[in-house]
Amino acid sequence: MRSIRRGTKEMDIVLSRYAAARLEMLDSEMLDLYEALLEENDQDLYQWVSGQVAPPARFEVLAADIVQHGTAGAATK
Repeated sequence: MRSIRRGTKEMDIVLSRYAAARLEMLDSEMLDLYEALLEENDQDLYQWVSGQVAPPARFEVLAADIVQHGTAGAATK
């Protein structure tokens, strides 16, 4: 639920797609990291997943996974 009710429509879309595609496959460590990521500001998250700003080191792998899976099909929808 926290993936789709973010506060900005862009992050609602990106994170809801990511959650639908990947959450069931994440191990407990990655789920904890995803939970920490959800605590971050939407404007920061958007800059990380759009490539405008590099994410903090602890979120690099997760942000890359979100970009790969969470934005798939965004251009066609």
